[in-house]
Amino acid sequence: GLLGLPNAGKSTFIRAVSAAKPKVADYPFTTLVPNLGVVKVQQHRSFVIADIPGVIEGAAEGAGLGVRFLKHLTRCRYLMHMVDMAPVDESNPAESVRIIANELQKFSPTLATRERWLLLNKIDLLPPDEVDARCQAVIDELNWTGPVFRISALNREGTVPLTGKLMDSLEAVWEEEKTNPEAREREAELQNQMAQEARDRIEELREIEREARRARGDVEDENFNEDDYDVEVIYVGH
Repeated sequence: GLLGLPNAGKSTFIRAVSAAKPKVADYPFTTLVPNLGVVKVQQHRSFVIADIPGVIEGAAEGAGLGVRFLKHLTRCRYLMHMVDMAPVDESNPAESVRIIANELQKFSPTLATRERWLLLNKIDLLPPDEVDARCQAVIDELNWTGPVFRISALNREGTVPLTGKLMDSLEAVWEEEKTNPEAREREAELQNQMAQEARDRIEELREIEREARRARGDVEDENFNEDDYDVEVIYVGH
């Protein structure tokens, strides 16, 4: 699953590696619904990647479309954290990573423990002689020890090694779960735990909304339910 702040390049990435064609533009919140695309690495080797709309600070409290999107990440085996290395507002890329990590933790502590890969995107917009230093600065500031990939989704630079490595990792996981009942059980427990945490968080937000309506003297909306926090998903094959 792809996650990151708005305009980090997630939609450009999924267009580069699959047949999915989400809208791409130079402004935040271009993606309004999750998109699923099939990534074919070789003839009979493929996986599905999810591009969810950009998450903003406060998403776990319902900011923006918040939990509507975070909920979809609970179904993903790996989290691909897209980082804009050349933000137009000159914000700190490392801080953008911390913002998303904090939202994951607040929404579902179990989801926050999912393996997360750092995709340092838009390196084509950096001066060539500064790419190494800038990327390393982000890694150092975060004390990041997980996988890191330097890419340009627009130019498809670095995307082939990334998708190949992801395919290998997924196949290893699938093989372990096929042959190891304990591994399957662990994953099932994690899925149940994430689903429960998501439901609890959504119910908490529903109660906050009810309290706010009562305080305003609004009539209770009988149609207000968990479906209000769900969204359409667009699936595109390769």
